[in-house]
Amino acid sequence: MYKNEFDNLLRQNKTFSAYMFYGQSHFLVEHYALTVAEKLVPSEDIEKIYYDEYDFKYCKNKLLQSSLFASRNVLIIKVEKKLPKAEVVELIQACNTNPDSTVIFACLGDADFKTMESNFSAKTNSVCVRMFAPFDSEAMRIIEDEAKKIGLKYEVSALSHLYFMHRNDLSLTINDLKKLAISDEVVCAKVVEQQCFGFGAVSLEDFLHNLVSGQKIERDLYAILEEGMNEIYLLTQITAFVQQLFMISAYARTVGIPNAKEILGFVPPKNVWEKKSKLAISIKPQKFQEMLEFLNNLELELKTVKINDQNIYIQACLRKFSVLFR
Repeated sequence: MYKNEFDNLLRQNKTFSAYMFYGQSHFLVEHYALTVAEKLVPSEDIEKIYYDEYDFKYCKNKLLQSSLFASRNVLIIKVEKKLPKAEVVELIQACNTNPDSTVIFACLGDADFKTMESNFSAKTNSVCVRMFAPFDSEAMRIIEDEAKKIGLKYEVSALSHLYFMHRNDLSLTINDLKKLAISDEVVCAKVVEQQCFGFGAVSLEDFLHNLVSGQKIERDLYAILEEGMNEIYLLTQITAFVQQLFMISAYARTVGIPNAKEILGFVPPKNVWEKKSKLAISIKPQKFQEMLEFLNNLELELKTVKINDQNIYIQACLRKFSVLFR
């Protein structure tokens, strides 16, 4: 099941005996695991099992027994590696045996969790939800929702500034919202720059602009990958950036002056938007198709062909991309 479908079930207050969340966005995996748990019981009644703390017998016994202190047993199990099929099946069954229990698996890390998905089905009243990295417009909605939840006074442009400053990292952005909420003043871009610090030495937004505009990217590309960014994640960010440029270009050619809110669904910082719009309008429509075909083929290669060193390979391919579309 994908996130949008699960969101509809959440709005209908549909509940399951067991949940599994996994995918590209670790923030969304943890966010949804906690959201579901807090819909069932107060946060202080949620028990969390972290990684190496996982003990199958303890978890099974916990789920089979009724809680002495709360109306329900809600257990969040965070894992970085696949769990044995038999154990997953028994934990789901325990929740069906004891309807006062719910187990939530938050699967993080780079393991192939997809094979665990088959254990979750309507027959056992369980669900598996795959989380993809959110587009910027979706990420901004999440950030605004979190800002409203904690009572932060803000300008929308300040939130987008914070998000881009953190290289589109939702976890870092949400954490800084809590820091900004301590003050009672309205948060603007200047306040963000004074109180928060961007992650990493290289701005992802600047790197993407330089890549597509044919400027030198070797040093920044190496730095971004050395800082630990996953190759597939980087590629999806490049593809999303090119898609945004295409939408801006198409809007400008058919409607007129690009409107950020109508095109992206949110308003980026003024300097970011002006720079992006100028670049988008300078690119011919046919070139967008060629860029996206190149990126899609590269993603297919990375996911299906055995490559000894993906880091070196993607650096070579992106240097080629920069030269081809200069």
